[in-house]
Amino acid sequence: MKLYPINSGNFKLDGGAMFGVVPKSLWQKTNPADTNNMIDIAARCLLIEDGNRLILIDTGMGNKQSDKFFGYYYLWGDDTIDKSLKQHGFHRDDITDVFMTHLHFDHCGGSIQWNNDRTGYEPAFKNAPFWSNHDHWQWAVRPNKREKASFLKENILPMQDSGQLKFISLPEKDILEKSELGFDVFFANGHTDKQMLPMINYNGKTIVFMADLIPTVGHLPIPFVMGYDTRPLLTLDEKERFLNLAADNNYYLFLEHDAHNEIITVQHTDKGVRLKDTFTLNEITE
Repeated sequence: MKLYPINSGNFKLDGGAMFGVVPKSLWQKTNPADTNNMIDIAARCLLIEDGNRLILIDTGMGNKQSDKFFGYYYLWGDDTIDKSLKQHGFHRDDITDVFMTHLHFDHCGGSIQWNNDRTGYEPAFKNAPFWSNHDHWQWAVRPNKREKASFLKENILPMQDSGQLKFISLPEKDILEKSELGFDVFFANGHTDKQMLPMINYNGKTIVFMADLIPTVGHLPIPFVMGYDTRPLLTLDEKERFLNLAADNNYYLFLEHDAHNEIITVQHTDKGVRLKDTFTLNEITE
């Protein structure tokens, strides 16, 4: 098995929205804001090369939305999925599976693209099924008013129309062992219903793709919960449970949205579970 970070692009989000009820005087210590109160955010995906499978976890925003839409998110840098794949010797047509942690636009928008004449949409990965789960799919195609702006039908419905949509099995408890793609999956419901966090066994290490349960290093304290979460009290419980597992078992946490920290480990302290070390993916896979 080989692992590669795939940088699909960077953007900015409002710091207050990213930290909910936590005062700026606290969160700006780890996530400094610009004059518009916006903080740096990455859309860092993960590519797993495992035998004949090439599995891409999440796909970022994509590029099919309007300039007005992207203007809300202050895109910065020149990273794209295609550029990042090419750096590692791959093309999007090589991808055999696309695993989506959830269907918010900044996680799945790159899965669907305009067709050649821009009259409709088509899969951006023509040889790959798109993996979601049944409960989250139903949550996304019949969105609540809180999340409707994050579940964009042009990102979601073409997956089903293409015939490339598949569902991961649902677990009886938090963790699905040995999913259809070969890795365990931690399910979390506080941010959105049935968000999926891949837990990859790599040379004796457990690397967990954190998606929106822990977006950045600054979100490690239990009360530091995003304003975007639909069930913030549930997120509190899920974070505490997961972080205790991570500290007890020395998990390596792959941060999708932290623009400046790629992988971290955590440890128990008098203040709760906190940062232990930071790494790049290359440092732990060499």
